[in-house]
Amino acid sequence: MLRNIVTASALLLLGTVAWAQEDAKVRGWAAGCNSCHGPEGRSEAGMPSLAGRNRGEMFKYLMEIKEGKRSATVMHQIGKGYSNEELQRITEYFARLPK
Repeated sequence: MLRNIVTASALLLLGTVAWAQEDAKVRGWAAGCNSCHGPEGRSEAGMPSLAGRNRGEMFKYLMEIKEGKRSATVMHQIGKGYSNEELQRITEYFARLPK
């Protein structure tokens, strides 16, 4: 019984460490958005804030820009630097942040 508890605790800890490392990676990708969209996606003025926005809407918007279906000043270049999965994870990150 004790061995099962120790094993389960170790697996939980490893999962938590892996999640924290993965979250740090996504935060690093998202940091590239700070110069225009503000720290942690909270824009001061002139640019839309990303924090707390709908993940699906943000992803759809990014894909439209990346595919050339929507015009943008620099986002079309920035979007091409990320895979679709990376963009998905970035939008999930911003959607989780409080407004």
